[in-house]
Amino acid sequence: MKGIIYRIFNNDSVFGQIMTRLWVMIGANLMFVIFSLPVITLGPALAGLYHVMLRTLRSDGEISPIREFWKGFTGSFRQALAYWAALLVLVILGLLDIRFCIYMGGVLTWFRYGIYVIGGILLILTSFLYPVMAAFEDTLPGLIRNAFFFIGKNPVRALLIAFVNAGPLVWTYMDLQHLPLYSFLWTAIGFSAVAMTVSSLLIKDFSKYLPALDEDAPLPREEKEPDLSDEQIRHLL
Repeated sequence: MKGIIYRIFNNDSVFGQIMTRLWVMIGANLMFVIFSLPVITLGPALAGLYHVMLRTLRSDGEISPIREFWKGFTGSFRQALAYWAALLVLVILGLLDIRFCIYMGGVLTWFRYGIYVIGGILLILTSFLYPVMAAFEDTLPGLIRNAFFFIGKNPVRALLIAFVNAGPLVWTYMDLQHLPLYSFLWTAIGFSAVAMTVSSLLIKDFSKYLPALDEDAPLPREEKEPDLSDEQIRHLL
């Protein structure tokens, strides 16, 4: 009987691996919620969250979510903060423009559809940019180029990832009757679940440009695809 219990709860068992991953996701989610409360630091918090998820997928899962989150949060802090601040300004301006177009009526109402298109592009870019920040070290323009590179590799996947990011939030907003339940789920594991799903969709492509976790040097030149320069593939994980 003891042997059966040991095999079930052993870290190498299926149950043990599931519980280990759940612990990592819950720990990283709580860190994300705490560090994103000031709102302006939500961008770096996203980078930290994706750092944990990508690190988990590339390892055996037995990592410290707090330590790894802090590495991701501080490692891309300036780039993540700068992009997030610019995004907030663009979102506010976009909402004001939409309200103005609707208020004025007439031909101006059609201009709001252009704003919707721009918003969709920003959603897709943002959905890719923070995982890219968590995986690669570069300047903000370089990270944006990398994000568009991975978007262009699979546009269908890009739309799916944008839906994974926005869909649950839209559903939460539409179903206000169950808001207390959704609030608990988002606080406990919701953001990590979204980040883990997105990371799972991207990890195969990312791994082509990342050395093994124990290596500091970048991949040999012949193993890289020519779309990314040496500076764009500097390893952060």
